[in-house]
Amino acid sequence: MKIFTGAQIYEADKFTIKKQQITSDELMERVAIQIFNWLNVRLQGAQPKIHLFCGIGNNGGDGLAVARHLQEHGYNIVVYIVDYSDKRTADFLTNLKRLKDRKIWPVFLAKESEIPKISKEDIVVDAIFGIGLNRAPVAWVTQLMAHINKSGAFVLSVDVPSGLFLDKGVEDPDAVIHANHILTFQTPKLAFFLPETGVYGSNWEIIDIGIDAEYLTVTETDFDLISKNEVLQWYIPREKFAHKGHYGHALIIGGSYGKIGAALLAAKGALLSGSGLVSAYVPTSGYIPFQTALPEVMVQTDVSELNISGFNFTVEATVIGIGPGLGTSEATQNAFAAFLGTNKKPLVLDADALNILSKNKALLKLLPKDTVLTPHPKELERLLGSWANDFDKLEKAKKFSKKYSCVLVIKGAHTITLYKGKGYVNTSGNPGMATAGSGDVLTGVITGLIAQGYSPVVASVFGVYLHGSAADLAVESLGYQSLSATSIVETIGAAFLELFRRTEDLQGQQDTEGKE
Repeated sequence: MKIFTGAQIYEADKFTIKKQQITSDELMERVAIQIFNWLNVRLQGAQPKIHLFCGIGNNGGDGLAVARHLQEHGYNIVVYIVDYSDKRTADFLTNLKRLKDRKIWPVFLAKESEIPKISKEDIVVDAIFGIGLNRAPVAWVTQLMAHINKSGAFVLSVDVPSGLFLDKGVEDPDAVIHANHILTFQTPKLAFFLPETGVYGSNWEIIDIGIDAEYLTVTETDFDLISKNEVLQWYIPREKFAHKGHYGHALIIGGSYGKIGAALLAAKGALLSGSGLVSAYVPTSGYIPFQTALPEVMVQTDVSELNISGFNFTVEATVIGIGPGLGTSEATQNAFAAFLGTNKKPLVLDADALNILSKNKALLKLLPKDTVLTPHPKELERLLGSWANDFDKLEKAKKFSKKYSCVLVIKGAHTITLYKGKGYVNTSGNPGMATAGSGDVLTGVITGLIAQGYSPVVASVFGVYLHGSAADLAVESLGYQSLSATSIVETIGAAFLELFRRTEDLQGQQDTEGKE
């Protein structure tokens, strides 16, 4: 699913109005009916007091139109006009007149107005600001928004929580509505998926307002949202006469004394994501743990017992994953630098491999084209430097990815993969993944997929989804607190099975339709 910018959303509205030969007011009415229907279905005849806070732009016009439908169906409403400017849009004025024609008299709120009383049993419909907001609200509006947030009432935001910008960070945390639920128009917004802005409304739902399909199809976006439907195109079931040689050879390099488990998790991730062969290159201290825990994995060892002091493996690998548990000793750093100077194989770099790169950024120029880097936030900061906000972080990450021709996987609640200026926002996963070793598993999964012939960017986007999907399946029986990296990696097979079953279902539907 595409994630459109604010400018693209405005263009989509214009395109739809022109092609479908409707007015902007008719498009607004579609919005209002959808929001009213959502409320009406859920209220089931209940009669809470519904406070509708409407700005003086089109978002406010949406709110006024919703108020009309609620009043016509007997709901107990109070309508407020948040009168923060002398400028009003035409569609706002049209819907204000319709309210007055029905003897519904909104309460106009200005700087001197008394703040309305809101009970925690009430419902608030937030239609103050829409996607066009580009500066922080004035002080009295901020106070009103803070009052709404503190009320304890259920807050439903129209399109976006008021005060939230679409393309830049929040300037004043108090000047943003904390929505319990968002009804957003046609497509999700990037701000919903970023750590700093997503906290203002993590529960969102798309309402279809009939934006023209042609525009949605042909318009390119900087970000796509990745869910099961998107990854199905990459899932390739195994053929009957396949053998292990068809699926590549993944090599995991990592581990140090006391951190062999990180390399074990990565190797298991490569194995269970489908790599035909998996080898590990570890310090001598890792030999017995590997041979005992993972009999399917071939093991070569460094001469050093404590850490890797030279990349002296003899494995003919398809792809090499480096970093989990590696350590950053001087000997390891020197060995890694020497290896990069001669290596031609595809790479997946994580953990200490990234920390070594951040200590000596000249090594970045030695990375093969399309190397995959999988940093967590602190590792990313060491590579990029600091950032002002999440949007600034993404811009810096895009430039970094382009400069070094790499695939950058920014791990988080919604992991974002960047490649050649394009971002892929993941939807699978849960808070239980905030646990030791989870990232090591992801390194192995991506490495294993590249071994099988997936391109580095597809392997990254697909691997991130599988990793999160496995965690979602595992958490159903374990809960967030008890989810571990081991339980995630051991559920990768179930995540694949979900895709297999969905593929079978779709094939069955196609066969049935063909017969008809």
